[in-house]
Amino acid sequence: MGVAGCGKSSVGEALATQGYFTYIDGDDLHPEANIKKMAQGIALTDHDREPWLHLVGQKLCQTNGPVAIGCSALKYKYRQIIVNEADKTVPFIHLHAPQKIIYERMAKRSDHFMPTTLLDSQFADLEMLGAKEKGTVIDISVSFDQVLASVINYINSLN
Repeated sequence: MGVAGCGKSSVGEALATQGYFTYIDGDDLHPEANIKKMAQGIALTDHDREPWLHLVGQKLCQTNGPVAIGCSALKYKYRQIIVNEADKTVPFIHLHAPQKIIYERMAKRSDHFMPTTLLDSQFADLEMLGAKEKGTVIDISVSFDQVLASVINYINSLN
């Protein structure tokens, strides 16, 4: 989980390639209307996100074997929708860094629909993992290899 540009897809794809789990990019589950809205620089509302969050949780439940879905899951109530739909324990891995670092990374991307102008709204909505939530926060201001190692260590701690 995490704001746009934090590396959800990159980390998920890298670990899927290494055989840790099946990876599903949450962006692929968004309805076209959501993608168009974000591409136009319009922040999604809770109403826009709700069907998508239900689908994320359903995919977690329906996919055989270990699975990870890259999903912003910015608010506690969003994460609760996912957990309720998945009907099982869902550990969240929050990829996090200061907004300036995320902005710099997003500004270098040319192949993604999400504009940097929406980053402020993402950080405004972001609620860090609470004490009652299963998960961890990974600092992504370090090298990609260090991020992967931290995520792998967390995954291994779950077994």
